[in-house]
Amino acid sequence: MILGIGAVSAVALVVTSGDGSSDKKPPSESSSTKGRLPSPSLSIPSQLPSELPSSLPSGVPSELPSGVESLLPSFASDEVPYYMLRTGDCFDIDGSRPGQAVKRPCDRKHDAEVVTVTELEGAYTTDAALKKAASGLCQDPLDSKAAKQPADTVRGTLVQYPDPAGFKIGIDNVACSLAADGADGNRKLTKPLR
Repeated sequence: MILGIGAVSAVALVVTSGDGSSDKKPPSESSSTKGRLPSPSLSIPSQLPSELPSSLPSGVPSELPSGVESLLPSFASDEVPYYMLRTGDCFDIDGSRPGQAVKRPCDRKHDAEVVTVTELEGAYTTDAALKKAASGLCQDPLDSKAAKQPADTVRGTLVQYPDPAGFKIGIDNVACSLAADGADGNRKLTKPLR
């Protein structure tokens, strides 16, 4: 807290001190201080509070609305919302947490690898319309990348796209990935795709 007050004081000093180009003297300035910068007075509280407030002020929500959790990254693990994945990221998926991906090193066992991330453009209001548009964006890049893989390396594709509510608030990323197996398979990739 003391460092924070010191930083605020330093900023206040820089902002309030002039370059000396004005000939006007403040009323409290005497001739003996002419040419010297004023020295700031700093008052630091002698005691810090011993307790932090135990509750939030009224009107501040204590919980997030339902469904929002899947839009936020989990900083305690490698789990991220799919729209935060980047080209070349390897990850595992969990069927019980749609829209989430757990990042994994590409040289270790993983479910899929992102081939490309693209953006939806246009107006879509239904899941079917979003799915069709996202699949269309992923078709060529996934086909091209799959053709370069050794036989029987990849057996599935994964197209992750926003639901209508997410798209409405501006989530427009589509992650196009190749997977070691289809949705119900147990096979894993063990190295980066070619």
